[in-house]
Amino acid sequence: MTIITSREIAQFRSQLAEDAIALEALDLIEDCEGDLEDAAMTLAIRAGLEPQRDNSEWLDALARRWRTILCQNQFRSQLRDRSIQELFTHLKTISSFPQPLAVPILLYITKYGIDSFCAPLDSFRPPDSV
Repeated sequence: MTIITSREIAQFRSQLAEDAIALEALDLIEDCEGDLEDAAMTLAIRAGLEPQRDNSEWLDALARRWRTILCQNQFRSQLRDRSIQELFTHLKTISSFPQPLAVPILLYITKYGIDSFCAPLDSFRPPDSV
């Protein structure tokens, strides 16, 4: 279970204040008492997705599926600073990305740690490309 605190929700809310879908996702996370996996599962069901795993496994698997996009060098330093706005905006341009789940995925990887999350990809990249 990944818990997002009220303070973290407020921080992300200020970054995404211009996006109604993002604010709705943050409200749901707050309603789920910060339980990111529960909120993500609810958002997925609302979006017509049918998760086939337990909550915690499903969100992790979904994030890993998009790891090559999420771990692009241009976004890493921002994610280390817990800034998700630029990557969130980028994800909105990808038609195949599950838009209602962008916020839970981004919060998950910031909580997990971007370097840890991207480590499996980094082991396949030359050192100067990270």
